[in-house]
Amino acid sequence: MPDSAGQDSPRQPLLDRRTLLAGAGATATLAALGFSSQALAQQGLKLGQAQDFTFEALKARARQMAAVPYEAPQSPSPEILQRIDYDAHGKIRFKPEMALWANGPSPWPVTFFHLGRYFQKPVRMHVVEAGKAREIVYDDSYFEMPADSPAKELPTGAGFAGFRFQESRTGHPGRKGETLDWKKNDWVAFLGASYFRAIGELYQYGLSARGLAIDPAVAGKPEEFPDFTHVWLETPEAGAEYVVVYALLSGPSVAGAYRFRMHRGKGVTMEIETALHLRKDVDRLCIAPLTSMYWYSETAKATAVDWRPEVHDSDGLALWTGAGERAWRPLNNPPRTTASAFGDENPRGFGLMQRDRKVDHYLDGVFYERRPSAWVEPVGSWGKGAVQLIEIPTDDEIHDNIVAMWVPHEPAKAGNAYELAYKLFWLDEEPYPTKLGRVVATRLGNGGQPGTVRPRGVRKFMVEFLGPALETIPFGVKPEVVLWSSRGSFSYVFAEAVPDDVAGHWRAQFDLSVEGGDPVEMRCYLKAGEAVLTETWMYQYHPL
Repeated sequence: MPDSAGQDSPRQPLLDRRTLLAGAGATATLAALGFSSQALAQQGLKLGQAQDFTFEALKARARQMAAVPYEAPQSPSPEILQRIDYDAHGKIRFKPEMALWANGPSPWPVTFFHLGRYFQKPVRMHVVEAGKAREIVYDDSYFEMPADSPAKELPTGAGFAGFRFQESRTGHPGRKGETLDWKKNDWVAFLGASYFRAIGELYQYGLSARGLAIDPAVAGKPEEFPDFTHVWLETPEAGAEYVVVYALLSGPSVAGAYRFRMHRGKGVTMEIETALHLRKDVDRLCIAPLTSMYWYSETAKATAVDWRPEVHDSDGLALWTGAGERAWRPLNNPPRTTASAFGDENPRGFGLMQRDRKVDHYLDGVFYERRPSAWVEPVGSWGKGAVQLIEIPTDDEIHDNIVAMWVPHEPAKAGNAYELAYKLFWLDEEPYPTKLGRVVATRLGNGGQPGTVRPRGVRKFMVEFLGPALETIPFGVKPEVVLWSSRGSFSYVFAEAVPDDVAGHWRAQFDLSVEGGDPVEMRCYLKAGEAVLTETWMYQYHPL
């Protein structure tokens, strides 16, 4: 069962700069080190000296870094970066013709984000070919910007804020069948701390992932945001159907090495390997964290808070436990920050999902109905731990207030080392669908029977399920509602088919009577005899 606790919580040695090589002598030197002429023919990109590079060496470097005190990355000219505010940053655009691999060999060119007020820590970018790496040295000539932009005052080699992969140069089919222009469309982006995100199969960005999260929502302790300080982009072989990116992670409590193998197909699939080393004790070590936004849905909405019916990037946490149980936890915008833990051993997967795809449930031009779902599939044994869910109150859609992640059972102590692998799917739905009925709506109302005086302190719940397993129920037969709660009592419990002529659409209805304001944990599913018909609905109710 989930353990929940309400709590008040606050929001919130490196490589030297490469020596710039120029002229025919530099070209000859790099060619002699094994770089192909095609890789050297980048339109104007300035490249540093070549050095040996392997993932094993990167992992060794992270291990060595963890043994010495943390050294924060230095921002170049902070007073200049402070002047590159939101508006000024929006006027700075990377020139497509300057993209890494704009002419191959990769079908997916790479463009770069500029530093600014909100992205002040430079990320050292490198291109790798034949086991050799060279830094891509920043120059303002790579960017289109106004003549009076503060960015023009930054020093040579100031660095980049992040990067993104553009759509294929040969054309990727869009959701309506049109060919996407690679110069205007991208499919994965890394920007800020260790944040990254990918487009889903509905061609829309939404929630984000992170390399690692340290101590989110720990009472009396600020959250730590480690950074991807260095990135290496591996030159793909001809005909490759994936791209490979390496990253070095560093923060006050951790150092780590990452390898991302990313596939652009139906949505995006990432194969991620990481080696982590702790510098300090960590209270909440968050593996494969997902970060999203949930303001309100059909479940709960303050009166006239906004004109739109629903506003959220994700509407629930999906779980597939090591024991094989499928579960769904609708998200909350709680009255205070809460942390819920769902204990497990070797989980099969979890994810923050956007299940509601109906346009008229949002009526918004920012396309919440197209936001991707993100699903984490552990590779190998992750042992004992918990999928944890952090929910933070918000009064607007501009705040990411949801975090879901895996937290190992054993304490995260200084000196601990972890080697983990997982797949991360950015899709419309879960990558491994079930025939069980899925939760498609959670609705709350006053308890009691319509047409009578409603009792005080009683809340009615309507949980809707839809799926193939519910389509086989014989006419006139009703499934059994199975309920559990951490406290309180149930009444007026029954199941009925939703009167909309949709096969396999049923709802469980029940009233909960409870005293006091502490959260109530609940579970519900439908069965027929010994056969389970639906996934398990889990909900954290905050009494009014």
